[in-house]
Amino acid sequence: MAGQPTEQPRRTAIVTGGAGGIGAAICEALAAAGSAVAVADIDRAGADRVAERLRAGGAEAVAVALDITDAGAVAGAVEAASSQLGAVEILVNNAGWDRLAPFLATDEDFWRKVIDINFMGALRLTSAVLPAMIEAGWGRIVSVSSDAARVGSSQESVYAAAKGALISFSKSLARETARSAVTVNAVCPGPTDTPLLHGIAEAGEDAGKIIAAMSRAVPMKRLGRPEDVAAAVAFLASDEASFITGQTLSVSGGLTMA
Repeated sequence: MAGQPTEQPRRTAIVTGGAGGIGAAICEALAAAGSAVAVADIDRAGADRVAERLRAGGAEAVAVALDITDAGAVAGAVEAASSQLGAVEILVNNAGWDRLAPFLATDEDFWRKVIDINFMGALRLTSAVLPAMIEAGWGRIVSVSSDAARVGSSQESVYAAAKGALISFSKSLARETARSAVTVNAVCPGPTDTPLLHGIAEAGEDAGKIIAAMSRAVPMKRLGRPEDVAAAVAFLASDEASFITGQTLSVSGGLTMA
């Protein structure tokens, strides 16, 4: 079918934050390309629903409960995914969280939460799956960062910093793993129509105005859709992207062109 990813050899993928929004779309895109998918999320019920939908479509899929701020939970989730589907060959670090607030209105507890979810969680997952990828001589790590990391974003200074760290980590790790045929890339969505975005906007004074302003700022005059981001992730996770590593790709309707 036009627009669908090219079917790839059967791989095992784990997608964090896979229960909804961009994460669920990524799970669907990887499954459509032939991967077995571990849908990992702190929302186990939501992960179960996505995994069930994938299985109904003929894919191999399991749900895995995962709190990415807990190193023990990360190890357990990777072990559960590997035991049921095989060694993890594709990691998508997608889980994220934020709340709009001026920097001076935030405190250290907030900083730690933002950094732990948006950056440290990716480090934990990467550390857990990378040895097997290197041993196998094949792997794909794709981290979902944000255009906020590339150009800055008012009231998201700590979030932008954590996502910027994720980009720098990806570039540096790509150099370390290139000889093992493990590629590491980052995808940066612009404003994307997800429950997380609406939740962030609704915490402000006028959610409708915030969403409308975001849409007007995009040259294509719409918010991104989860499947827009998923298509980029699926490509970077594919065999066709074997010579692409250390790159940062914006999926933003032209909002970011640098």
